[in-house]
Amino acid sequence: MLIAVLSETDAVEPRVAATPETVKKYKSLGADIVVQAGAGVRAGVPDAEFEAAGASIAKDAKSAGKDADVVLKVRRPTEAELKVIKPGALVIAIMDPYGQDAALKALAEAKVAAFSMELMPRITRAQVMDVLSSQANLAGYRAVIDATAEYGRAMPMMMTAAGTVPAARVFIMGAGVAGLQAIATARRLGAVVTATDVRPAAKEQVESLGAKFIAVEDEEFKQAETAGGYAKEMSAEYRAKQAALVASHIAKQDIVITTALIPGRPAPKLVTRDMVESMKPGSVVVDLAVERGGNCELSKPGEVAEHNGVKIVGHLNVPGRLAATASSLYAKNLYAFVETLVDKETKALAVKWDDELVKATCLTRDGAIVHSAFQPTT
Repeated sequence: MLIAVLSETDAVEPRVAATPETVKKYKSLGADIVVQAGAGVRAGVPDAEFEAAGASIAKDAKSAGKDADVVLKVRRPTEAELKVIKPGALVIAIMDPYGQDAALKALAEAKVAAFSMELMPRITRAQVMDVLSSQANLAGYRAVIDATAEYGRAMPMMMTAAGTVPAARVFIMGAGVAGLQAIATARRLGAVVTATDVRPAAKEQVESLGAKFIAVEDEEFKQAETAGGYAKEMSAEYRAKQAALVASHIAKQDIVITTALIPGRPAPKLVTRDMVESMKPGSVVVDLAVERGGNCELSKPGEVAEHNGVKIVGHLNVPGRLAATASSLYAKNLYAFVETLVDKETKALAVKWDDELVKATCLTRDGAIVHSAFQPTT
């Protein structure tokens, strides 16, 4: 059983799909590991550390992937990379499958078994494999750090001989994994924190972290959560009421962090131009949904934009801004999943195709798109 770890080709992707720690664990499963040269450099892991853990180093993607039974990546492989992966190999990555018909077709045509880690079901046994949570947790933390860096004032209240410095007011929009970590981080830095979410269960979580919950709590709000724990799309009437409440609240805030995403859909627009214009000069908006179209109307992907003195932070791949930590957690998510695909006694791949984890994440197999949610429409 040969496992290959390929480099990431996207310029904004510094993460790597394995670490020396997980290389050792794969070795104990009976696998040989080959790592493409330089794969871990931007995440602070030189080739020598992979070698010391027991991996061999391949000079390029072709050398690393051509004989591999399992290929590990952070992002979906490109068509060029698929050409060097043998048919039948398992390819495991964050595949970003929604709306990517051509990419899914390419995966199928390459005859690889492609697994999308972000489709992992949110059940107890899969918690350790939940890449969305591990990476969103870091994104929420980093969003507050980035906001603090752009905000030209102190975060905590300070009582000094020269006078009192008021605490920054931070508003978190969306109290999922990223939002809750943002709340906790902003609180640790001494800010006065408020938060909103359309899911009723979020209120208790927000308040348990010491933040105040802001929402229109009507009957629709009480029903606004899917069985999987995600936010439902709300009615136009509810959105209007919530927007009015939020607009009056945002005008008083120093920092706004938006984290709202609905799987498979563009990011909902939560912060309008008028809301930004109501904020004081020197305020900051951090948009964690910028890669899906953004929660803020004025966000620009990959830029820190400025409008009327308000900075709108639209960094791409925010977990990648903590590349070493993000890689460490992602690599552990991957290992936990791969471990379920290996027979411990024979030390060989033994994928149980009817396992709920496999069925939930497998996109393509034997030349076909097999996932029910991504069947071609033509």
